[in-house]
Amino acid sequence: MDKVNNGNGLKMAYLDEGESEEVILLLHGFPELAYSWRRVVPTLVHAGYRVIAPDQRGYGETTGWALGYDVELVPYAFENLVRDVLGLLNALDIPSVTAVVGHDFGSPVAAWAAMTHPEVFRRLVLMSAPFGVPTTNVFDAVARLEPSRVHYHHYYATPTADRDMRDPPQGLHDFLRGYFHYKSGDHAANQTHPLTEEELGLLPTYYVMEAGKTMPETVFAEMPSEPSGWLTDNELSIYCREYARTGFQGGLNWYRARLAGVDVAKRRPIRVPTTFIAGQRDWGIYQSPGSFESMQRTICSDFRGVYFVDAAGHWVQQEQPEATSALILDCLT
Repeated sequence: MDKVNNGNGLKMAYLDEGESEEVILLLHGFPELAYSWRRVVPTLVHAGYRVIAPDQRGYGETTGWALGYDVELVPYAFENLVRDVLGLLNALDIPSVTAVVGHDFGSPVAAWAAMTHPEVFRRLVLMSAPFGVPTTNVFDAVARLEPSRVHYHHYYATPTADRDMRDPPQGLHDFLRGYFHYKSGDHAANQTHPLTEEELGLLPTYYVMEAGKTMPETVFAEMPSEPSGWLTDNELSIYCREYARTGFQGGLNWYRARLAGVDVAKRRPIRVPTTFIAGQRDWGIYQSPGSFESMQRTICSDFRGVYFVDAAGHWVQQEQPEATSALILDCLT
């Protein structure tokens, strides 16, 4: 990976493939890396695009962010995360991109980028995490569930979450293997459908956790018997190496920032052409009732469609890279 000063406090690590003036920017989520796009980048480059995929603030080989739990959370506000990618593009002398594509927590960063700087981010592809307005306070609804449950955002905001996941009882490799499997299309129980506020207890325990359990304890029982066909042990070792080195706290601070309410700017309509892609077996689409629908009806004024990828779960670009790459390219025409 290359590294560059992004002018916003970071030496930002990034993948850079292709030589075209037409650029696609790929933004990963949690607990992922720029590496998560490894299977779609070659197809996009072959189609004639230059592809940029950074390790975002708090992740991987990008440096300059403050370590630890007791840090200022304002740098993790969406507005500042957008400044990070704007600074990266400026450092690379890229005035605008054909499209910004965001997956998981990269999805709202991509949405904020297109919302606030449509002249730079000319098209938007959201993946797995809808950018809409929920019809209910999900945290309050989960708190009312019986038996007692804990929303995973609240768990991720605890001082012990990083230690729990960095040094889990089953070892980091098996923890991450179980975590990726549990949220994937390979897990037979991921048969998704829209939910009402009263049905949030139906969400899997990686979203609505059993009270008193850590995330490693939550995924322990879901450990697959064999490595996944879409995430080999060698590929998984890349994630293990990076998270053993950096820990998870940088990524967890994104969740803490949301709960702390550091984002004070109001959402505005997104006017660039926008498309949503997700795995058909991804519960993330429905974890906030109303968000998926409002994204299409009110937030995105030039919404071009929803595309579900058969047999894929949350990690759609890793699980089904060919189908995902084809859909991204279709979104650019």
